Amino acid sequence: MDITSLSGISTNYLDTYSSLSKTAETENGDSFGTILNSMLSAVNETNDLQNLAESAEIQFALGESDNIHDLLIAQTKATVALQYTVAVRDKLLDAYREIMQMQI
Repeated sequence: MDITSLSGISTNYLDTYSSLSKTAETENGDSFGTILNSMLSAVNETNDLQNLAESAEIQFALGESDNIHDLLIAQTKATVALQYTVAVRDKLLDAYREIMQMQI
């Protein structure tokens, strides 16, 4: 089936993209350990962003900084990172519950 007329993408592009994605999957070796390490680094990054936002709040409250724009950016980054981390945690818990309910 040729989908070129529907999306304007050539079949050569699709073939190239699919071979690149297969190569990336085998090179990355997406094992459980790799995924766990990436999630732990994301949690650490979220913690760092939370600490930076708190530091910016303290500096603003003490009058050491008068730039509210930087404060809002730090708070927004921390909020988005926390929301992402919570969403990933929820998905992991859902997957765990689903695995635990499987019949052997």
